[in-house]
Amino acid sequence: MALRFIGIDPDTGQQGSPTVWVDEGKGELVLQGWKSDEKLEAECAAFEVPGHAPGIAPHEAVIRIPARMVPMPRKACDVAEGTGL
Repeated sequence: MALRFIGIDPDTGQQGSPTVWVDEGKGELVLQGWKSDEKLEAECAAFEVPGHAPGIAPHEAVIRIPARMVPMPRKACDVAEGTGL
């Protein structure tokens, strides 16, 4: 796995900072964020999406990143698609 660092939340200090990377080998975004609480997980699990099974699969997680980091996932998308360097 070849991770490319995109950015880290500048407002969270030295520990546990939400972070964005791109796995350039797979063309996937890799996100580190704050763990969600049970209420948010339940809300996400109950959300109905046409053609998709309800719930959160055991191998998946709901995370949070602050809105101030929005530019980082945008940049990561461009890198993953090969349109941004």
